[in-house]
Amino acid sequence: MEPIPCAKVGLPKWPYVAIIQNDLVTYPRRKQKELRARSAASFRGLRLIAAFKLFKGLVLFAVGVGAIKLLHKDRAFEVERWADIIRVDPNNHYIHRILEELSILDGRKIKELGVGTFFYSALLLTEGTGLLLGKRWAEYFTVVATSSFVPLEVYELTKRVSSARLVVLLLNVAIVVYLVVELCRSRKSRRVG
Repeated sequence: MEPIPCAKVGLPKWPYVAIIQNDLVTYPRRKQKELRARSAASFRGLRLIAAFKLFKGLVLFAVGVGAIKLLHKDRAFEVERWADIIRVDPNNHYIHRILEELSILDGRKIKELGVGTFFYSALLLTEGTGLLLGKRWAEYFTVVATSSFVPLEVYELTKRVSSARLVVLLLNVAIVVYLVVELCRSRKSRRVG
């Protein structure tokens, strides 16, 4: 399909030329070619990261709902009830630790926890959905969002070292490195193609 010359339509030439030259318009054929250029391994990697982000987002959403439900209830009774539902020993060390942590939280702190959890959940669900759909903006968004939390994770790790915190930090660093490499690789292939 050949573009209609601007002179025939009576439109000024310069903005349309600039738009086309700067790739601000994506033609369907170019988009299909770009998608085919990405390797199957790249798609698998992005889908794996998307699944990880979606899982974390859904878990945090559930935690936020749980925090909001605890707002006007007896927190100790609710934790014991949950422990009974999932069949955890009521004398378990971890259950007592959760009860200790919840006892120092007031209604305002629980609200803050719920809002923060919902915000972070929305961020993760946005990243995961965009990556699952193969959107380029999601890759950039994930790099920026994930790398912005790395200093906080390092700080938390220096306060108290745990294997779970170390695994989360290493996973997030690996995700950022993988996405940066993929973005650089796709950028090079677009310049060459």
